[in-house]
Amino acid sequence: MSPSTVTQNFVELEERFGAHNYHPLDVIIVRGEGVWVYDVDGKRYLDCLSAYSALNQGHVHPTILEALKSQAEKLTLTSRAFRNDQLALFYKELSDFTGYEMSLPMNSGAEAVETAIKLARKWATHIKGIPSNSAEIIVCDGNFHGRTVTIISFSSESLYKGDFGPFTPGFKLVAYGDIDSIKNAITSNTAAVLLEPIQGEAGVIVPPKGYLQELREVCSEKDILFIADEIQTGLGRTGRLFACDHENVRPDIMILGKALSGGFYPVSTVLADRSIMGLFQPGEHGSTFGGNPVAAAVARAALRVIKEENLVENAERIGNYFKSELEAISAEADNIVKEVRGKGLLIGVELKQEAGGARRYCEALQKEGILAKETHENVIRFAPPLIIDRSTLDWALPRINNVLNSS
Repeated sequence: MSPSTVTQNFVELEERFGAHNYHPLDVIIVRGEGVWVYDVDGKRYLDCLSAYSALNQGHVHPTILEALKSQAEKLTLTSRAFRNDQLALFYKELSDFTGYEMSLPMNSGAEAVETAIKLARKWATHIKGIPSNSAEIIVCDGNFHGRTVTIISFSSESLYKGDFGPFTPGFKLVAYGDIDSIKNAITSNTAAVLLEPIQGEAGVIVPPKGYLQELREVCSEKDILFIADEIQTGLGRTGRLFACDHENVRPDIMILGKALSGGFYPVSTVLADRSIMGLFQPGEHGSTFGGNPVAAAVARAALRVIKEENLVENAERIGNYFKSELEAISAEADNIVKEVRGKGLLIGVELKQEAGGARRYCEALQKEGILAKETHENVIRFAPPLIIDRSTLDWALPRINNVLNSS
């Protein structure tokens, strides 16, 4: 099935005038509602990517839309030079929702990661007593925390680093899921361990059971901060409010983004208790748009939807069903499928090398009316909005089966 003329025109315009830093599927989406999106030709697709988990609440959720419209009609931006009537309420509701005493809102996830790094470094100097400019942060192989120069400095992916050096020092890269590699990397200058409780971009890599608990114990014993990047896994995606909750682990610093706005607006935040977050002083960090009234109002509504619509519980229930069905499909397609893994509604189907890469399977799924995206060459990531129900999955499963067992 070749793209329509309208689709091809949009693709050609984008390729001509836009930077080629993405390789999207050639579908031109013009409208979204719930778990569905529609292209320029009116074809409907099930969204199984959720904008990399930014759309946990689904497309254009009416509650969040109303909050956006209502606030945008009154006040959009003050900068942090002045106060507004939404930010304080967002702080309070976020604290009640997560259990952390304080937060610092930013815009993109990468900005929040940068914020957490700065906070950990200040804590290292002022609280732990590490000499200034000497703090080290342990990170993990396969990580994805964003694409700023500092963040790619500790990536293990050569594509992300490329010709973008020189790089920021102060990071130690260790094996993911191996607690001994973390223990062996600790020195007197170690300030923090920064990791994803499940690595999404690396291919939905789930660490061994007990890994996060052991990490929490090591960090507490060695007086090291545990920083969890839950930008993709947080706010219900894995069937718990946070992926760390699967092991009843509380990080010292939590990083959130994506679904914090339900896909309406760039909103991220760093969470910590007062003993850590209270270290920031006026002028040391900030953002013109961070914590603006629209962002705060939208995020407040996004949190309400997660809670009131029981999205965490739905992600666990429907996710268990989806994963078990994918395992059954994959058992029949064992000539191309290597493994199905994940938690909640963050599921990766890893294909064998002989399958020829996941891209062509995602293109085949598109023809079947399902939008998913390959990650790390051989993994199809399935992450639909958390509002999805079983009947919708039952519509999708035969189509997924058709692709995996006939491609």
